[in-house]
Amino acid sequence: MQINIARYSKLISPKDTGHNEEREEKLLERCPPGHEGTKLVEIPATILDASGAIIAWYLLDTLTNATQKEIWAASDLLAPMLEKSIKVDGNWQTNQGWFNPSSENDALTPGCINLSPAWFQQGHENQSDPEVSASLKGATSEKILKAIARPAAIATVALRVMHPEQYWAGL
Repeated sequence: MQINIARYSKLISPKDTGHNEEREEKLLERCPPGHEGTKLVEIPATILDASGAIIAWYLLDTLTNATQKEIWAASDLLAPMLEKSIKVDGNWQTNQGWFNPSSENDALTPGCINLSPAWFQQGHENQSDPEVSASLKGATSEKILKAIARPAAIATVALRVMHPEQYWAGL
């Protein structure tokens, strides 16, 4: 693709939400998308930017139907927590305005939860012993952890292959 993703990433910030039309127009002027046209990809592929950096992997049928069903089942277990996480006056992570039900499948509950062990303690000094994430302090926690174990392992393997630096930084 005729876009330099590194250059583009230096121009944007976390505050760029895609909702400011004037800002989006300026970004498009400075980093216009290529005009390669539409290409149908039917085989596994790596999509590169103008500098050769990988910007996307297309891995057709990587997740079998059984694995996809497993992920949906795990998502269903998370639904009550996801639903409770959205607030009318929430911060940028939990504000209701950022979460809309999918038009394709309203069965997936939008929301924002963190399942990282000791996540809260990592951001605060003088905390005693690490604790389980607040999202996992409930009656269904063990069931959720068992349900997400295999999908999480698949995602971890993909990260190890696709972005080894990020993988090792997380260990």
